[in-house]
Amino acid sequence: MDAEKIKEGVRLLLEGMGEDPQREGLIETPERIARMYAELASGYAEDASEHLAVRFKAEGSGMVLEKDIYFYSMCEHHLLPFYGRAAVAYVPEGEVVGLSKIARTVEVFARRLQLQERMTEQIAEAFMTGLRPKGVICRTGRAHVRRVRRVEAAAVDGNGHFFFAAFGSSILGSVSLRL
Repeated sequence: MDAEKIKEGVRLLLEGMGEDPQREGLIETPERIARMYAELASGYAEDASEHLAVRFKAEGSGMVLEKDIYFYSMCEHHLLPFYGRAAVAYVPEGEVVGLSKIARTVEVFARRLQLQERMTEQIAEAFMTGLRPKGVICRTGRAHVRRVRRVEAAAVDGNGHFFFAAFGSSILGSVSLRL
């Protein structure tokens, strides 16, 4: 992450909006925005497979489910935030990971510029390649702050859900399940 480029970009954005980046209240804004983006985009510096590397032997054929994993991300189209909840379920192939590692894997992909659909698929693929379960399904639901023409308030759309499932070598893609 290049903090200096981000700070310069924010200064240019402020000037482009007709603001004075040197006025009180805005002087430290470029620095604050650079720190914010370093946190919001920290997933680029992480490898999701690291969170799935510590495993425990597991017997049985039951499904492991972690739901209500809250995430915050940023839409790549408008650089506006979206947030929501994810659920990840998998059928182990003799090994499991700790439940906190499931949430950390979700966070790795959420902390990047994203599309909800791609993020959901990336999470499921990380489990399939990193843990090699018999199958995995990932569901994300989100609220998206989006641009609304001729309205000065942001809109929140909480109806977006996306599912991605893979079992063995079969990718089921989008499926209708309630998790």
